[in-house]
Amino acid sequence: MSKPPAARSWATGRPVVAVPDPVKPAKAPEAPQPSEIAASPAPVPAGGLTAVAERAGAIAAQWAPTAGRILLGVVFAWFGYHELVQPGGWTQYVPFVSESSSLAVILVLAHGWVLLVTGAALIAGIAPRAAAAVASLLMLEIVIAVAMTGQSPTALRDVGVFGLAVCLTGVRHQRLVLRN
Repeated sequence: MSKPPAARSWATGRPVVAVPDPVKPAKAPEAPQPSEIAASPAPVPAGGLTAVAERAGAIAAQWAPTAGRILLGVVFAWFGYHELVQPGGWTQYVPFVSESSSLAVILVLAHGWVLLVTGAALIAGIAPRAAAAVASLLMLEIVIAVAMTGQSPTALRDVGVFGLAVCLTGVRHQRLVLRN
């Protein structure tokens, strides 16, 4: 009698191998007696260090998007403020326009306001996904403008900020928001 054909993986075409059940951890030791507690060095939290690490990871997963959003907002607000206060220092980044022209100053001022408002929305948690989408578009514009001026280290750094803005665009639930 012949064996039935082995099941094959849809992705690789290789035979599917059964995965054994994971080994269950040993039963936790009983609680120490009061005399043993005084002699033990430092108390280990219930569940051990693994439980502490898992709890820290869960807290980080919950709060990381919020921290990223607020920090990105601080960066946007800082640059927006500085573009509004000293627009002449930023006109060199305006492509296709003479940096000494009044048009370059006007464009920097408009850009500064958009940065400042986007930063405030990110910090306050006002429509954070929409604000992150605007931040993504702004960062894409900034990366292109900086790359066109030939300042590649700055453009490369800004690619990372662009990546953070894109990631925040996809986060559906965040803490400390006024409106999702």
